[in-house]
Amino acid sequence: MSNRRRTAPIYLQLARRIQDRIDSGDLPAGSRLPSEPELCEEFDVNRLTIRQAIAELERAASVEIRRGVGTFVRSPIARVSIAVDPRSQRFDLGSLTTAIPHGAADAGDVEDGAERITAVVPAPRTPADTGAAGHLRCDPAELSRLESVIVIGPEPWGVNSYWLKSSLLPEELSAPRRVDNVVRVLARSADIVLEYDWRAFSAIGADIGDADLLDVPAGAPLLVREGVSCTPDGEPVLFVRRRINGERARFVLNFRPDDDD
Repeated sequence: MSNRRRTAPIYLQLARRIQDRIDSGDLPAGSRLPSEPELCEEFDVNRLTIRQAIAELERAASVEIRRGVGTFVRSPIARVSIAVDPRSQRFDLGSLTTAIPHGAADAGDVEDGAERITAVVPAPRTPADTGAAGHLRCDPAELSRLESVIVIGPEPWGVNSYWLKSSLLPEELSAPRRVDNVVRVLARSADIVLEYDWRAFSAIGADIGDADLLDVPAGAPLLVREGVSCTPDGEPVLFVRRRINGERARFVLNFRPDDDD
C-alpha cells in the first residue's frame, strides 16, 4: 500500500476536507464555495494552496469553476444501470473471490485476508446514507456504514462501502481489521442466507477520497457495482457500493447459463 494518506501535500488534505463537506451535504449541489480569501483565512493557507485544492476537486468532477462568478458544487452524476434479470439470481457468497484474477490466490499474490476494513461508523445521514436507508427500507439512524479496501498483491484494487442495520453488525466486523470477506462473515455470524436482490453497474471519476485509497489521480475512471442483498424471502439486509480501478478490472454479464446450472 502507498503512504499517500500520511504524506499527502497540504492542498490534497484541504481538498479532502472540502470533499467531506460535499459528501455530508454541508455543501449541497448548486451551492457556492466560499471565496478564495475566505478559504485562505479559514484554513490558514495561501491562495496557491487553495487554487490547487479547487483544481483537484474540479478534476474529480466535484465542483465547477465559473470564471468571474465563483466555484459551485456539481450535481450528482446521472448513472446508467444494467438491470439483472431476477431469474438469473445467485446466492451472494461474497463476490470478492470471483473478482480476483484467476490464479492470483493460488500464486500467493493476495494478502492473507483480501479485504481490509478501514472504518466502521454509524451512518451519519449523508445523502449516501439516506439513499442506502431507502434501499434497505429503514431509517438512516438504524444503520452502520462499513468501509473497506481490497488489496491484490501490493496494489489497492477496489474500495467498498457497506450499509447494514447496526443490530446485525457482528463483533468481527465492528473495527478496522483484515477479514476473509465481509459478506461471508456477515452471513455466517448472523446465520442467514444472502441472495442478490439487484445489482447495477456504472462508471464514475474517482473523488478525492477514493483516489487517495486507490492510489490513482482524482478523476481516474472507476467501475461501480452496487446493489442490495436480501434473505430468501426478500428482506433487504445489505446495501453495497464497490468502486474498482477501471484499469484493473472489467464486468462481464453471461447471458447463457453454465452447463451444470
